Amino acid sequence: MTTMPDATTPARAKGLLTQMWRQLPFFLWLIALWMLLWGQITVLSFVTGLIAALFVTRVFRLPPVELSGRVNLWYGLVFVVTFLAAVVRGALSVSWLVLDPRRQPGTAIIAVPMRTDDDLIQTHTGVTASLIPGSLVVEADRDRRILYLHVIGVRTKADVEAQRAGVQRWEERIVRAVGSRAQFERLRANPTEGRPA
Repeated sequence: MTTMPDATTPARAKGLLTQMWRQLPFFLWLIALWMLLWGQITVLSFVTGLIAALFVTRVFRLPPVELSGRVNLWYGLVFVVTFLAAVVRGALSVSWLVLDPRRQPGTAIIAVPMRTDDDLIQTHTGVTASLIPGSLVVEADRDRRILYLHVIGVRTKADVEAQRAGVQRWEERIVRAVGSRAQFERLRANPTEGRPA
C-alpha cells in the first residue's frame, strides 16, 4: 500500500528552519554568556557553552524567545567596545575601593525603571549590569519592569542617580543594537522617559 506524501511536511520543515534561524542569536548569546561567566574565551569553553545552550533550550522547553529580527552592527560594535571599557573601568574602580584604607566604600540598593516592555531587553540589561564589577542585580520585578541592583562606591544621591542613569544607558544601547524598530523609535522620541520607582 502506498501512502501519499504529506503536503504539510515541506511547510513544517520551512517553519522549523525559520524558527531556528530566528533563535540563532539567542542561542549564540547563551554560549557567549557561558564563556563570560567562566571568564574564558577558549575552544573548550565554547564547546561546553554549546552543550549547556543545547541542554537549556531542549530539556527545559522554555517558551520561544521572539527576537525583533533587527540587528544594527554599528550599535552592536559600540555596545561591545563600551561594555569592555566599562568592565575594565569597573574592575579598576572596585580594586581602588578595596585597597584605599582611608574610607569604607558606600553601598546601596537602587531601583532602576526600565523603559521598554520586553523581557529579553530587560534580561540583557540585567546581565550587562551584573557583569560590570561594582554592581549586581539582586531582584527583577518583571511586572513593574524594575531592576534592583546592589552597587558599591556610592555616597550621595547624585551617585545613586548616576548609577541609575548608567543602567538605563545600557538598556538604550541594547535596544539600539537588537531592539525592535518600535522600541528604538520610542527611546529616540523620549530619551529620558522612565517609570516611577
